This record gives sequence, structure tokens and C-alpha cells, in this order.
Amino acid sequence: MNSAFDATALDARAAAAIEIARRVGRDAARFRADMGSGLKVENKGLQDFVTVADRNAEQAIRDGLLSLFPQDTFMGEETGGSAGGAGTWVVDPIDGTTNYIRGFRHWGVSIAFCAEGQLEIGAVYDAAKDSVVSAIRGRGATREGDPVRAAKTSDPANAMCILGHSRKTSFDEHLAVSRRLHERGMDYRRMGAAAIDLLRVAEGAADLYYERHLNAWDMLAGVLIASEAGAKIAMPELPTLLANGGPVVACSPGLAREFEFILEIEGLASS
Repeated sequence: MNSAFDATALDARAAAAIEIARRVGRDAARFRADMGSGLKVENKGLQDFVTVADRNAEQAIRDGLLSLFPQDTFMGEETGGSAGGAGTWVVDPIDGTTNYIRGFRHWGVSIAFCAEGQLEIGAVYDAAKDSVVSAIRGRGATREGDPVRAAKTSDPANAMCILGHSRKTSFDEHLAVSRRLHERGMDYRRMGAAAIDLLRVAEGAADLYYERHLNAWDMLAGVLIASEAGAKIAMPELPTLLANGGPVVACSPGLAREFEFILEIEGLASS
């Protein structure tokens, strides 16, 4: 690793990401509570909402991180940006915006850090539990300092799966995967916040999260956390994700063979 991102540098960035995710998440929750049903929503499409909270949250994250690490670059859902030669922060200020708008507390603040082609740090504020789950590559995953681990489920009849879906992909293909899981006796949900769905796999509440297409800011922090918690991960290479987004599969290791058909659909290899 480049000396600019040794353990000390990563520790400092992880601590900042955790603190900023927690602060911004709590600020967003208070803003939602104060606004109530009068929350001002600007509609960009069928399911892509931008709120005042989104914009304020991203600005707070950007300002907080870049004031501490001005040499880093920033890539956010709201303000854009791209990966640079230095380390890059990849941020979704409120993942699960529609849930947030409606008062369904399955949303979060997602902050990832990449450097030299590696996903190094992930921190996600989990609104439902008012806490941050985080990971540094190679060091495991924790929720506020307590370790989290993927489930040890091995019987598909006991499996809980979360499937993501957006209108960018085929609904018929989504139904086909749902049917396959149903035929194997697995239960499944669609929850609408990729970063939080990946946390549920990381902490063992779910055994699968799969979505055909996500942007990098939706998935990267949650992917690292799930991987460090022991989940099996399949996704495109990091440069491809940063440029174009793509599919992600995260699952409990004991059920990995059950989900090989999804990897075949996507042409992915598990790690």
C-alpha cells in the first residue's frame, strides 16, 4: 500500500467517516421528524427523489471529510464527481430516500473510501438502530465497536433473502429469481435501501442481498462491511463499479452454493 494510506491514515479516515455518518444521520432524522408530513420533495422520476435533506447531508459530509483530508477526492450521489488519483470518498447521503420520505426507518448514510484500486473503508449509519456499522479492509466489521458476523445458515428452508429491484432492470427477471427462491423454500423481502440491506446480511439478519444494478455509492460501504463480516460477495471490479455501477450479490457463506444460479445470471465470480 502507498505510504499515504498506511494503517494510521486509514484509521484517521475511518474514525472521521464513522463520526460524520452518525452526526449527519441523526441530523437527517431530526429534520424528517421536524418536517413531518410537510417534507418538501422534488420529484426527479418514478422512484428517484431528491430532498432538501439529501442535499444538506451530502454537503455536510463533503465539507467534513475534505476539511480533514483535502487531498482526497469526492464522489457523491447528489453532487457527482469521479474517482481521482488520490483516495476517493464515495457517498450516498441518504440511501433509501423514498423510505426516508415516508417515515419508514429503513434508510441510512453510506460512506466508503477507496484507494489504489481497493475498497478500504465502509461506514453506514443505520437509522433503524441509530448506530453506525463500519469496517476497514482486513480488520472485520463492527457496530459501534461490537463485532458483527454473517449468519451460519445452511438450510435453505431457514433462509431470509432480500431482493432489490429498480425500473432500470427487468421486472420479469426479478420475478424469475423470486420464484426460484420460493421453490427452494426461502423467504424473501424487498426493502428499498441497498446499504442497509447489506448490513442485514453482515449482521446475520438476512442470508442474501441481490440487486441487478446499483450505483457505486449505493453499495460500496455495505459491500465492504458484509465482506468483513464473513459474507460471500460477488460484484464487478471496482473501476467498473465506480464508472458504471452494476450488480451485487452478498450471502451467508453456508448458502453460497444455493445462490450460484444468480452468479451465473450475472456472469460474476464469488470472493
